[in-house]
Parts: sequence; C-alpha cells; structure tokens
Amino acid sequence: MWQLNLLRVGYLVMGVGLAVIKWPLLFGHEPWGLAEGTKECLLIAMSFLALLGVRYPQRMLPILLLEVSWKLLWLGVVALPLWSGDQLEGATRTQAGAVLWVVVIAAVIPWRHVLAQYVTAPGEPWRRSRRAKSGDVS
Repeated sequence: MWQLNLLRVGYLVMGVGLAVIKWPLLFGHEPWGLAEGTKECLLIAMSFLALLGVRYPQRMLPILLLEVSWKLLWLGVVALPLWSGDQLEGATRTQAGAVLWVVVIAAVIPWRHVLAQYVTAPGEPWRRSRRAKSGDVS
C-alpha cells in the first residue's frame, strides 16, 4: 500500500505542478502558434491525466512513463551535448533545471511492475486464433 501511496505522490507532484502553471494559460492568452499551442495543450492534458492517476495509480502508469521518457530523451539529446560543450545557458539551462525534476517521478515508479507488465509479459495477440468463433474477441 505504501508503494501505491508513493506513486500517488508522484502523480500529485506532476498533476498539481502542471495545473498551477498551465491551466491559467487556457484563459485570456494571446493566440498560440502551432508549436506553442500543441505544447501547452499536451501539458494541460497530461496534468489532467496525472490527477486521474491519484485515483488509479497503476492504471495511469503509462502517463508517468511518458513523462520520464520524454524528459530523459530531452536531457540526453538536447541538454547533455550543450552541457558537455559548455554551452548550456539561457532558456535551455532554465529548462534543463525544470526537466531534472523528473527524478521525483522516476523515483516513485515501481520499476519491477513496469518490467513485469510492459516488458516481460506476453503481448496481446495480433490476430484471432483459428479456433475462435466469429464474434469472439480472443
């Protein structure tokens, strides 16, 4: 039970943090361009789904995995090369600092469960078995 509650803390950090910063942007903003509008709507939707994770922590686990995945990818592909070349500065440096909060989310994810559910568990069938009757889903 403590692991589920710890997972809920991760959802709260992500959901409330994004809600406080992003939800007010829905009202009274200048028209967004394509990239900014896409980013803001994606983050607002992710905050809503993260808040659902407080109620359904295991079912919403893919939202946390998406959060960790994109942030680690960004750190490795964007921030790390700039940092290693001593060119991490300005807005990119600020963004890197914000993205590093991903350690909180990564720390609460039950990685054994993730491996068991998403990596080592058998996948769902790609087609119906020959023995299945028409109308069956399996």
